[in-house]
This record gives sequence, structure tokens and C-alpha cells, in this order.
Amino acid sequence: MRHFLIAAGIVAALTSLVLFVLYGFDKRRARLDGERVPEKRLHVLALLGGWPGAMLGQRLFRHKTVKVRFRIVFWLTVVCHVATMFGVGWLLWQ
Repeated sequence: MRHFLIAAGIVAALTSLVLFVLYGFDKRRARLDGERVPEKRLHVLALLGGWPGAMLGQRLFRHKTVKVRFRIVFWLTVVCHVATMFGVGWLLWQ
């Protein structure tokens, strides 16, 4: 159980950092009309545990905050990630 928690924490921290940087990068590209980061990639990284970094990036860069469909899918990834972590943790605890 302990190893799982440590590994999950490391993955979450790294994906959060990557996702935070990607939100800033994507916001910059949006302003410059450059090639954007696919929304699917942002959602997959959020699902892998990077959602705290995504939330911080959304707020700090004011990016992806208006698009309702994106926000709904984002929150679904958060719920899925948290539920999965609780489920796996519960199974390992047994």
C-alpha cells in the first residue's frame, strides 16, 4: 500500500507539473495563432493525476475556462481519477 501511495504521488506531481506548463504553453500558442495542444492530451494527463496542475494552470493563465464542453470533460476526468485512486487504495488495503 505504501509503495502504491508513493508511486501515485510521484506520478500525480510530475503530470501536474507537465500539465501546468502545457496550459501556459497552449495559452501562449492560442494568442499567437500557433499549433495548439490537443484537448484530448490535456484530458488524458488530467486523468493520469495531473488535474491539480491543470486546475492551477486554468486559473493562473485563464485558459480553457469558458468552453463548457471542455470543463465538463475535465471534471469527469477529475472524478474518475479520484474514484480510481480510492478504489485501488481500498483494494490494496483489504
